Amino acid sequence: MKQYLDLMQEIMDHGVDRPTRTGVDTRAVFSRMMRFNMADGFPAMTTKRLYFHGVKAELLWFLKGSSDNRELQELGVHIWDTNADSSNWRPKARFEGDLGRVYGVQWRSWQTPDGTIIDQIKRVIEQIKKDPYGRRHIVTAWNPGELEQMALPPCHMLFQFFVAEGTLSLKMDQRSCDMFLGVPFNIASYSLLLHMIAQVTGLKAGEFVHILGDTHIYHNHFDQTREQLSREPYVLPTLWLNPKIQDIDDFTMDDIRLEKSTYKSHPAIPAPMND
Repeated sequence: MKQYLDLMQEIMDHGVDRPTRTGVDTRAVFSRMMRFNMADGFPAMTTKRLYFHGVKAELLWFLKGSSDNRELQELGVHIWDTNADSSNWRPKARFEGDLGRVYGVQWRSWQTPDGTIIDQIKRVIEQIKKDPYGRRHIVTAWNPGELEQMALPPCHMLFQFFVAEGTLSLKMDQRSCDMFLGVPFNIASYSLLLHMIAQVTGLKAGEFVHILGDTHIYHNHFDQTREQLSREPYVLPTLWLNPKIQDIDDFTMDDIRLEKSTYKSHPAIPAPMND
């Protein structure tokens, strides 16, 4: 994870301080890239503890196509609570805990102008199997016509798959990148998605390529960032997926884990979330 830490240091040393809609300033750089080869291990943060339970719960929730925050709460995951409770969003909610047409809804139930529903996840899996070398293996969550129907517009907007020599790679484009809190979570989430899609398409997981737009550290995360930068990374852990699962919709929480014997990390570093 040295490239992540190097980018954090670059932002601290050379970033530009900017105001934000949250009222907390950021220090930012624009347009960066990180690459993570799954052959080197699963890119779970080791300079602080990764909340992997939350990573897999949210990803399975996305893949279910859900917008119901209560489903995450039932798993003990509360990362979407503030967005669900936002006074700006609440008048638009259809039910308690509704988040609107967020990530999973766009992934699994994209609406065309004529009312047709497109399951982008199902379609991209079929495309990879039938035409692995196609250049249209793309899923997008950025739907300009429905941004007002979302409790939070998507930060990770679009991802694309690439097949070469039996190996599947994934590139994700992210518009807004909270380097201390959000990005470690995003790296793990899309690396997990890569492994899952690779398994159900009969391919080997290759690279996760992360394209970062507005790449920032909040000012109230500076002390935590300095603490993290003072720590030495450990060896990356091993991901286990239940090899019996061959359909993306069949994965459960119990079918995904980081091998405990391989995941060693420094302690968690608490920091406020700036919504």
